[in-house]
Amino acid sequence: MSEALGSPGHTSPPSHTLHKQFDDNRLVLQLFGAHHCHLARIEQYFDVSIHSRGNHLTIDGDSGAVAAAAAVLDRLYARIERGHVVHLSDVDAALRMAPTTPANSAEVAADPEEPDTSVVIRGRTVVTRTRTQSAYVRAIDHFDLVFGVGPAGTGKTYLAVAKAVERLVNGQVDRIILSRPAVEAGEQLGFLPGNMREKVDPYLRPLYDALYDMLPAPQVIRRLESGEIEVAPLAFMRGRTLSNAFVILDEAQNTTAVQMKMFLTRLGENAQMVITGDLSQVDLPKGTRSGLRQALEILDGVSGIGFIEFDDADVVRHPLVTRIVRAYDKAENRMQVGAEYEKERRERGRRST
Repeated sequence: MSEALGSPGHTSPPSHTLHKQFDDNRLVLQLFGAHHCHLARIEQYFDVSIHSRGNHLTIDGDSGAVAAAAAVLDRLYARIERGHVVHLSDVDAALRMAPTTPANSAEVAADPEEPDTSVVIRGRTVVTRTRTQSAYVRAIDHFDLVFGVGPAGTGKTYLAVAKAVERLVNGQVDRIILSRPAVEAGEQLGFLPGNMREKVDPYLRPLYDALYDMLPAPQVIRRLESGEIEVAPLAFMRGRTLSNAFVILDEAQNTTAVQMKMFLTRLGENAQMVITGDLSQVDLPKGTRSGLRQALEILDGVSGIGFIEFDDADVVRHPLVTRIVRAYDKAENRMQVGAEYEKERRERGRRST
């Protein structure tokens, strides 16, 4: 890969031109995307112009934007060189993690790819898409207890299930235990018909969806029937010792303090636990403090525990999800500032009287 930088110096704001050449024409086809859709997305995001000819590229635009676009292309090309397929969603993820300054762009270009944190399950590869996801997978490899906290769509649960299935298939654990608190998301569903499993399955459906993504349906059914994979509500964990297992607690923001302590103390020999949650989506009754929030405060600094915090840049769903998360965060910040201002105003009023 080679590149050269020039500055025409006759436009305002200053326009720069970067010439890049990629080594492998076959990989370039995937880098550019069908009908150059990947290049078009990068152009639109950075407000630059990209012109291609064979394996050569010319990027024109503001110097910082040009450097950032080049760094994103380098990162995507490095991913393809390692045998991973790049889709438009991967381009979007790379753009969200794009460097914000020319200095950062140079740093990313020098080290365009994180260490390989792919999860391989019988020939199928689950690839991390952001630095935080890579750090999350590495934490799961290193710690027996990992907290993954952040907004929806960041891959917290999906990657945890992928690691669990990888460990089970490789014989590193005897079983997978997946659990969630049975709390409605702002609704009162009332009486649910059916037996116990039929009553709780609606709450656990996201965990089933991830399992069916990782393994063929007959295998999932067989392993569920044999007990190698257990999907159960949090209430079923009391009194158990979970040994030789990979244990995942999803939607942990909806646990109470008592439930969280109970679950954490279930950890047995040769067991690993991953706890995921989003503290912006607590569905507990008003006035009930989230057990996840309390656990993060109490366990901060305890050795042997990994803490990974995701943010909106790690969202790997539809690009709109990122913008939705950011809009809600801004609104909540405004509400918090307004509430603090109103509290101070009332206190000043009381002092003046």
